[in-house]
Amino acid sequence: MSGNISSEKIDLLVYGPNKPIVDNGFSDQFILHPFETKADLDRLSPAAAGKIRGVAVTYSTARCDGAVMALLPKLEIVSSFGVGYDHVDANYAREHNIVVTNTPDVLTEEVADIALGLLIATLREFIKADRYLRSGLWTSTQQFPLSAGSLRDRKVGMVGMGRIGQAIGRRLEASHVPVVYHSRNPAPGVAYKHYPDLIEMAKAVDTLVVIVPGGPSTAKMINADVMKALGPRGVIINVARGSVVEEVALISALKSGGILAAGLDVFANEPTVPDELRAMQNVVLLPHIGSASVVTRNAMDQLVVDNLKAWFAGKPPLTPIAETPVTSR
Repeated sequence: MSGNISSEKIDLLVYGPNKPIVDNGFSDQFILHPFETKADLDRLSPAAAGKIRGVAVTYSTARCDGAVMALLPKLEIVSSFGVGYDHVDANYAREHNIVVTNTPDVLTEEVADIALGLLIATLREFIKADRYLRSGLWTSTQQFPLSAGSLRDRKVGMVGMGRIGQAIGRRLEASHVPVVYHSRNPAPGVAYKHYPDLIEMAKAVDTLVVIVPGGPSTAKMINADVMKALGPRGVIINVARGSVVEEVALISALKSGGILAAGLDVFANEPTVPDELRAMQNVVLLPHIGSASVVTRNAMDQLVVDNLKAWFAGKPPLTPIAETPVTSR
């Protein structure tokens, strides 16, 4: 891997939806090759592919797997949009000395805000109350029923305690809500009680907030057994990946009263959401908007650009993922 400063033009593959900050973020030193989808890559000529040294993945819908990277024999770095990077084959990258970067930190507070807002909206039935008012029922003799849930009598089990998990924990603490957490290992510097066993934590709480990475190691970890342990007062908030929650089991638990409610920002087969979920009144559904504010998405796009610019200026990347550590330039 070179990464050396050169007077030659640097060819970059821009892979995914068009982003002005990415498209306009590079100097004349760079030549951009934009392709929105994997199918579009069929138009990439072997001659052009042989020149590309970096990839900017502009959204998680653009899967940068081994087959994509194998098209690019001179590839040095993949700069990916989002804190999660299950859409990039990190193992292939590591085996082929390709650095992968993501965009952590700049979205931490935004996603934590969404998680807390989704939890409150689910417990206090904001969506149902909004529909009640809009329907004109408030002006009738009917009274909107008391919400079955409240933060006041809840104990939250965090599934995951990384940067975003800790930011959510701080918000819950400020609301005087007890917090415990499950992760493979205790998080350094975190005072909340750690549960190495997810089922045991689910038995000890009545609310799960899920914020772990996607991928095979976490696929369907929130399954029927976890939901049974959580019980009929249970609430599940998922701001992680749709793959982390066993969707069929969740629908069954919500239908049967096995758990009380759910707030979901992510789904197993986005953007398709099961009709059964969409029909339920005890579920709040968001269209994967955890980081979706202009200010935060702009910061994420800029970090995609800055990682590539740093690398090709002969510097270490700003935010390499753990699977592809950079020991030297």
